[in-house]
Order: sequence, then C-alpha cells, then structure tokens
Amino acid sequence: MPVLAPPAIAEPPLPLVVTADQELLDDLLRLAGSSGAAVEVAADPAAARVRWAGAPLVVVGVDALDACARAALPHRARVVVVARDCAGGPVAEAAWRRAESVRAEHVVLLPDAEPWLADRLADPATDTGARGRVVVVLGGRGGCGASVLATGLAVTGLKQRRATLLVDADPLGGGVDLVLGWEERDGLRWPQLAEANGRVHPPALVAALPSQGSLAVLSFDRDSDGEVPAAAMAAALDAGRRGRDLVVVDVPRYLDEAARFALTAADRAYLLVPGDLRGCAAAAQVAARARPYCPQLSAVVRGPIPGRIGAAEVAEVLGLPLAGVARTEPQLTRALERGEAPAGTGRGPLAQLCRRLLAETFAS
Repeated sequence: MPVLAPPAIAEPPLPLVVTADQELLDDLLRLAGSSGAAVEVAADPAAARVRWAGAPLVVVGVDALDACARAALPHRARVVVVARDCAGGPVAEAAWRRAESVRAEHVVLLPDAEPWLADRLADPATDTGARGRVVVVLGGRGGCGASVLATGLAVTGLKQRRATLLVDADPLGGGVDLVLGWEERDGLRWPQLAEANGRVHPPALVAALPSQGSLAVLSFDRDSDGEVPAAAMAAALDAGRRGRDLVVVDVPRYLDEAARFALTAADRAYLLVPGDLRGCAAAAQVAARARPYCPQLSAVVRGPIPGRIGAAEVAEVLGLPLAGVARTEPQLTRALERGEAPAGTGRGPLAQLCRRLLAETFAS
C-alpha cells in the first residue's frame, strides 16, 4: 500500500514591501526585524502584482508610487505609503499629494512613525472586519465654530447609538472637552499618549479616555502647548477605526503633520466656511492646502451670508462641493454657556445638519 504524504500546509501570506529605494528598504527591514515580522519585498509593481491582493498589509515606498499608479494595480485596503523625512518638507509633501494614486489609508514619515509602523508589521491584519468611519472637521477661519460642529457630530453619533470617538487635534482651539463640559473628567490626554510614543494597545487607549456611555474624547490638558505627534495621531485613529463606529477629528487649519495624517485617513472632511467676504478668503487658503490630502473635502457654509450670494456660490468659489449650511441658532450659544452639549437635544438646525452629514458619511 502506498504511503500518502501529508498534505502541504500553505503558509499565511506576509506583508508586502514595494520599494527600490535601498535606504528606505533597509529601514523597513530593520523595523520588521525589531517587531519579529517577516516581509516579502518587491522592487517594482511587476514583481508585486502576484502578491498585491493577498498580502495582509502593503507598504509602498514613495519612490514606487508613480509606477504603482501606472501599473493599475487593483484597489485594496490596508495600504501604507512610507517616506523618509531626512530631506524635509518636499519629500513629505510629495508623499501626501501622491498617496491617493494607490488609495493609501495612511502616509507615514520615518523616523517619527517607526513605532507605529513596527506595530503594524507585527500585526498586519489589524484593520480586518468592521471599520469605523473617520470624519474630519476644520475651520476656514479662527473662531468660526469648527469645534462646535465636530462635537455636534460626535453627540449626534452617540444619539444614533454609534460608539464614537471625538478627537481634538487643534492645540489652539480651546478644547472640545470644554464644549462638552468634560474638562474636569479623569482620563488620558494627548501629552500622555505622546509620551507613550504611540505604542498603546487600541482597546486600552479607548478605555483610558474620558467617556460617557459610548462616547470617548481625546483632548489636550489645560497645560498643553505643543502639537500632536503624527505617531500619536496614528495610534488614536487606529484605536477609533478598530473599536468605534465613528471617529470625529477636529483639526487645526494650519495643517500640521498630524492633521494631514487625519485628512488622508478620512472618509469625509468638512470645511466650515463663514459666509462673509473675509471668511471666504481665509477659507480659500485652507481649502487649497487641505484638498490634496482629502479628495472627499466638502464645504459647510455658516450663515448668515450678507448680500445676495448663496451658499452654493460660496462653495463654488472654493472649488468644493456644498455639504450643507450651518444656520444661525441663537439658542445654541445660550445652551453652550449653560454647559449643554451641542445637538444634545436632537432639535434645531445644528442637529439636523449633523444627522444629514452622518447619513452621507455612512451611506458611502
């Protein structure tokens, strides 16, 4: 009787690295080794094609972006674009602007993002399954109410029984915790997360935040005076997408690296535009800077709008689709002064706007 050989057991696919930049490849192989991960390497899209769809994670060097775009590789989830930041701004800008060609979910710069990327290589399937939607809000001008809109979206998500993470990434914005009246609540803030260098287990991160019900908030403490590190923003967004239905991020209009990271990861982004002439002029500059990082950027025009120009015309001037109008709501100011959360009653123009924006977000 012939002896049957045991059936071959297929090895699980490995993360795929696509780059011909030897210095970048050396960095990536060092990170993979430090995390105990094995990877496959392809120098060009032709070599990558056979492994592209099946790899649990694809890491594309910025040097390979144009070639990957020309190769028309199939769209897939869990693509990370990596660049080395030793050359400064131009390299970073090129990475952000060209990442859409491969539908990248993240763009990271080494060495700042090394801890985050090492964790992803060690656990490449972290985004498997349900993924929370990320919505970014930014103001076209200081004091236009972007934090109130962001908080209103988070509160509306909570009322719709969506587990929600509200992220305050604007160190000069006054604080979404103040908008909610949560400034005295205990929990993790940005400085503690930054000190951890982004190496925080996502469920533990969310559990450590100030929260009420299924709404958690990541904000600054009153002594904070620095920007959010990109690695810390990456950890926060990973935690939100893996453990929440909705992540709302309030970013600064000057677009630091963490803000650009959030825009690239966003499913939707809304620029709140004051309807007056100076507000539109300021918002036009913000739109020009933000649009390359998030093609899903839309305008929300805040009334009242003087003169005969309409909200659609304001959005057209900015080159953005119109997502909605934030109408005047005098009772909202009084409610905020009383410590009541925006859109908390579910009534009024802000609550209606937030429901419409979330319906758009979850329909896509």
